[in-house]
Amino acid sequence: MKKNLIVGQSGGPTAVINSSLYGVISEAFQSSDTIDNIYGMENGIEGFLKGSIIDITHKISNEELEAIKTTPGAYLGSCRYKLPEDLEDEVYSKLFTAFEKLNIGYFLYIGGNDSMDTVSKLARYADSINSTIRIIGIPKTIDNDLVHTDHTPGYGSAAKFVAYSVREIALDASIYDTKSVTIVEIMGRNAGWLTAASVLARKHENDNPVLIYLPETDFNKEAFISQLNQHLEVTNNLVVCVSEGLHDASGNFVCENETCTEVDNFGHKMLNGCGKYLENLVKNHLNVKVRSIELNVTQRCSSALLSLTDLSEAAIAGKTGVKAALNGATGQMVAFKRISDTPYQLTYELVDVNEICNQEKRIPLEWITKQGTDVSNDFISYVQPLIQGNISVSLEDGLPVFAYRK
Repeated sequence: MKKNLIVGQSGGPTAVINSSLYGVISEAFQSSDTIDNIYGMENGIEGFLKGSIIDITHKISNEELEAIKTTPGAYLGSCRYKLPEDLEDEVYSKLFTAFEKLNIGYFLYIGGNDSMDTVSKLARYADSINSTIRIIGIPKTIDNDLVHTDHTPGYGSAAKFVAYSVREIALDASIYDTKSVTIVEIMGRNAGWLTAASVLARKHENDNPVLIYLPETDFNKEAFISQLNQHLEVTNNLVVCVSEGLHDASGNFVCENETCTEVDNFGHKMLNGCGKYLENLVKNHLNVKVRSIELNVTQRCSSALLSLTDLSEAAIAGKTGVKAALNGATGQMVAFKRISDTPYQLTYELVDVNEICNQEKRIPLEWITKQGTDVSNDFISYVQPLIQGNISVSLEDGLPVFAYRK
């Protein structure tokens, strides 16, 4: 008997999270001999608990599906809902009763670390009640911090945006013949993958960004001022890239010196203000012009600088997830395994989601150089293939044509 498939998106969106959704839907359409209907959860598992679903099979045309592929944000809507740790909580029986009513045989969830926590809990509960629902995770995150995968969909496009933007910022900062410091704050709580990508903005050795600070190492404000002074002796206009999650040796976030921090549903501190704090620090210690720039959500929502590599891999990840579920896999996440850098080659595999959720992959310390102010050529070799290729988004009256959930 045919079963139905349901798909949802969760956590912070990326420029290619909808490409993974496209991959799931298009593969499910091609598997009509096994899959009857395709449903979408509005606002993830939280929306599903409220009864918010979309009948994708009958409401999304082929034209709209193509537009979804290059639309940023999360087409189905997202959430940051944490399922209870106790698998005997009534929410699980409620969810699986709803799955049964919809004749769900395949559940796919597109998201990052916290989303894989959801996949893990649902798969373990399904196993405890002998449910035949196949539950698969599709990775996404600009932070690139999921373990057991070479990288994650969303990171390549965000890295390209960061490098492109920092190169533009460096040109703007260099127009005056007076000493200046421009601080660029980039997303990254505990892992500095995205900030490290700013190194690609350099055109030659000692080019901006001259200094790059990542959360993998402890930040020292006295050393920071000293390093700025040292480089200002030979460079008039310094561009400095910093991760939002910079912390001191005691583990205190730098931004906590500037603002109070709140926490989300998963207990993560909501960070902001690192760049502004460092701007004031420079202002109080150095007699130079200083400004801070926070790239903020533009890092994850820009479709203008989509990486073709990233977009293609995101779609394949979605397709691979559907194929895996149809072949009986469950409690797994689609992962990337790099075969080589030159030429860049990749394969797709499945990894036990329980080995992924609630862990973080950070930049290897051996890739961080110059006393925590730069990254090595090994990192450049790692990231450069991920930003390759361009995508032409359809335009109308000079503006992008996106898909909007009705």
